[in-house]
Amino acid sequence: MLTQQEIEKMFIDSGALLNGHFKLTSGRHSDRYIQCAKVLQYPHYTAKLCAELAERYNKEKIDVVVGPAMGGIIVAYEVARHLGVRAIFTEREEKVMKLRRGFEIFPDEKVLVVEDVVTTGGSVKEVLDVVSNLGGRVAGVAVLVDRSAGKVDLGVRRESLLSLEVESYLPEECPLCKTGVPLVKPGSRKQ
Repeated sequence: MLTQQEIEKMFIDSGALLNGHFKLTSGRHSDRYIQCAKVLQYPHYTAKLCAELAERYNKEKIDVVVGPAMGGIIVAYEVARHLGVRAIFTEREEKVMKLRRGFEIFPDEKVLVVEDVVTTGGSVKEVLDVVSNLGGRVAGVAVLVDRSAGKVDLGVRRESLLSLEVESYLPEECPLCKTGVPLVKPGSRKQ
């Protein structure tokens, strides 16, 4: 089993977990920023992290692992590889989450839903609805990072490797702005 320190170190070393002063997509400001794609670009980190998630559901006799596009695709594939089962993903089509590309969930299959980051749980809840509507049995949800620190109720067992409560502020109330810490908009820098 990986320790919390080992998991957090992988996120920091890969640049997936940053501390500073960030402008989020919402326009709010935060002192922490998480971009799971940065850790998932390294197969050795991905294999270790997803093996840890898979181990937590190893006794559940999972039939298929499903994650939402984009963030859940790599996680679904690697967790499924460790469990020795199929990996599929959902996509939005006309703003509705669904299975495409010939993917199927058969009635009574035991399904593990995965995601890279949960903030509000919206995408995961949509995937859970897809699974239920197709007759699958949800074994649980496995996520790399829970940004809600456990506050989002998904109605099923949930396992996360990192659980963080990331505070955010309206720009006019941001303590980092008031102290002059330079503001960065992640993803907008040329790297």
